Amino acid sequence: MPRTALFVIDIQVELAQNPPTEIPHADRIREAGTSILQRARQAIDTACEQGREPDLEIVFVQHEEVAEKGPLVKGSKAWELVFKPREGNSWERVVGKDVRDTFSSNPSLASQLKKSGVDTIVAFGIQSECCVLSTCRGALAAGFKVILLQGAHSTYDYDNKSARDVEVDVELMVESAGAEVEGWKMWKPVA
Repeated sequence: MPRTALFVIDIQVELAQNPPTEIPHADRIREAGTSILQRARQAIDTACEQGREPDLEIVFVQHEEVAEKGPLVKGSKAWELVFKPREGNSWERVVGKDVRDTFSSNPSLASQLKKSGVDTIVAFGIQSECCVLSTCRGALAAGFKVILLQGAHSTYDYDNKSARDVEVDVELMVESAGAEVEGWKMWKPVA
């Protein structure tokens, strides 16, 4: 049976839970993330309660950098995840990275996911034009079907562009690369 990996990309304290530094739409991303994870976890728990292996796993992606390049220094408060995997749950895990594309930073990740039957990556998180876009492209290049959850990814305003405009640009880019874009409220996890 085909499986899905839900990628929660770089929703870290510095970007989503620290008022002086968070992205403009941090509240929306936290709200969407809470709802998405609640539905995903419910699907996983239901499958487990029925004695079935879930068709879904959750991958929390956590960016880290050296102090000279930014505040997401491993072990710092800024680096911490807003949403964390549940203790002792084998269907949830953290994957660290030090470049934008999660797959480039973790060369064996694609083969590990495929070995466990994953054929689809569903992605959301921060920053749309950086790590979200790069990870979606990396997943496509690795042969996965990719779904980007609209309204559940965002970034900062920059270069006279609003974060919302950047979100739309990224959605168009991933669609033209072969991914799907689906509203986060419409996404239904299968487990």
